[in-house]
Amino acid sequence: MKLFDTLKAKIKPVQPRIVFPEGTEPRVLAAALRLAADGLVRPMLLGNKAAITAAAEKLALPGLEQSEIIDPQTYPEEAYQAMVTAFVERRKGKNTPAEAEKILRDETYFGTMLVYMGQADGLVSGAVHSTGDTVRPALQIIKTQPGASRISSSFLMMRNDEQEKYIMGDAAINVDPNAQELAEIALQSAATAKLFGMEPRVAMLSFSTKGSAQAPMVTKVQEATKLAQEMDPELQLDGELQFDAAFVPSVGERKAPGSTVAGHANVFIFPELQSGNIGYKIAQRLGGFEAIGPILQGMAKPVSDLSRGASTEDVYKVAILTAAQSLM
Repeated sequence: MKLFDTLKAKIKPVQPRIVFPEGTEPRVLAAALRLAADGLVRPMLLGNKAAITAAAEKLALPGLEQSEIIDPQTYPEEAYQAMVTAFVERRKGKNTPAEAEKILRDETYFGTMLVYMGQADGLVSGAVHSTGDTVRPALQIIKTQPGASRISSSFLMMRNDEQEKYIMGDAAINVDPNAQELAEIALQSAATAKLFGMEPRVAMLSFSTKGSAQAPMVTKVQEATKLAQEMDPELQLDGELQFDAAFVPSVGERKAPGSTVAGHANVFIFPELQSGNIGYKIAQRLGGFEAIGPILQGMAKPVSDLSRGASTEDVYKVAILTAAQSLM
C-alpha cells in the first residue's frame, strides 16, 4: 500500500481536528475542503466567516458543511478570556493580559492556542505566513516535546510513484547547529522516517568521508555522529559521509567499507541549513522529486509549516502528515 493510502487509513477512523489559520487562502481552503469531503480530518478554518464562505462558493467544492469556521475577532467573550488566561499562564509573566488580548486576535497565535488547549489536534500554516510567523507561536506556546532541546525540520522526498522515498533535514529551521544539536536532528529525522513506514538508515553528510578531509565543519559532523550513535545505539547511522558515499552502493563500498549505511542511506542529515535548503531544492527541481514539508520535528503537539510556494496538493498531503503525527 502506498504511503498516503496507509496514512489515510490510519486517520480516517479518528478524523483529527486540524486548524488552518489561513482560512481564506484559496490553496489552503481547497485542500481543507477536500480533506473534509474525503472524511480524513475535521478542518477548523480561521478567518471571517463571510469571506471564507464566499471563497468556498467560488471554488465550488464540497466539504464546507463538514468544516468549522472560527473568527478570532468575534470569538465568544467567555471562551476568549479563558484563552487569554491560559496564554498568560503559559508565558509565565512575559505577556500581560492586555497584551494577550491583542496577540491572540492573530490567527496563527489563536490557532496555536486551540492546539495547546486540546481543542484542535494539529495546525497547518505557512502558505502566506513566513516560517518565523508559524514557528514562533508554536515555540512560545506548545514548546518542545519531553527530552527535546529544540525543534528541527525535514522534507519527505518522493519520486517514481513513491518507489523512491527519502528524508532530508534540516532544511528550514536550524541555521548552524552544533554537534549536539545535529545529533538530535538526526534522531528526530529518523523518527519521522519511521512514521512513514521507512526503516531509517541515517547518513551524516559532509564534504568528507571517514576523515578524507580535515576542517572544523568536518569535525562537527564526526562528533555529531558519535553522539547520535551513543544516544541510539540500535539506529543504523553513520558518518561523516559525502553524498555519493551515502547514496551510491559502489562508492559507499569503496569509501566506507563495512558500513551498513554507506550506499544505502534513506535519511540524509545536512551539516547546516544552507546546504540542506539548497540540497532538497536541487533534488526537487532538477531531480523531479516531490518535496513534502517542511515537517516540524520535536514539537509537543504537531504544527506544520508550509512552503509559501506550496500547491493545493502540498497542503492536502502536509495536513494528512500532521493528522498522522497527532496519533503518535
